[in-house]
Order: sequence, then C-alpha cells, then structure tokens
Amino acid sequence: MDTNQTDHPIVEARASLSSLLSATELLKRTYFLTGRGKRKAAVIPVELGELIEKAGGPDAAAQLLRERLAA
Repeated sequence: MDTNQTDHPIVEARASLSSLLSATELLKRTYFLTGRGKRKAAVIPVELGELIEKAGGPDAAAQLLRERLAA
C-alpha cells in the first residue's frame, strides 16, 4: 500500500486494511476508499471522527466548516 496515495480501491484496501489503519493512525492522514474510480468512503484519524461525532455528525460538522471557512 502506498501511504502517499490518498485514494485506494476498496479491493486493495481490504487486502491491506491493517496497513491502511496503521498509516491513518501514525501519519494522521485521511484515505479515501474508491469503487469504480469514485470515492465511496473515507478512513480518518480517530480524533477527527470524534470531533465530527461531537459536532452532531457529518452534516453538522460540514456546516460548521463551511461557516468557518466563509468567515
């Protein structure tokens, strides 16, 4: 698995899930899982996931980010 590459086909990610999770934890990077060339899901550092949860979920977190970036 190439940890410099952000997009990983789901089939390949499944085969190297342990490496993907370790890289996410150690490098604090977000990796996107793709299917047929389109992003389907993301593997994110746990700290980011907890902040998203605290914000009220992905939609609420996205709205907060939009507002913050617009300011």
